[in-house]
Amino acid sequence: MYLCICNAIKTAEFRACARACHGGAEAVYARLGKTTQCGQCLDEAEEILEDLRIESQLPVPAAA
Repeated sequence: MYLCICNAIKTAEFRACARACHGGAEAVYARLGKTTQCGQCLDEAEEILEDLRIESQLPVPAAA
């Protein structure tokens, strides 16, 4: 699924880059070599970043 139609950024691509990039949505876009265009995707992009921040704070389950 596409997160940003203007820049043809897929959600999975954004998430993968966001894991390696600290900062907001615009920082992730910059790391992808893109800039925001119409801005309609920014709210969803920020939600993805928030989800990733929450996920990264969860403890890693122990191997059974």
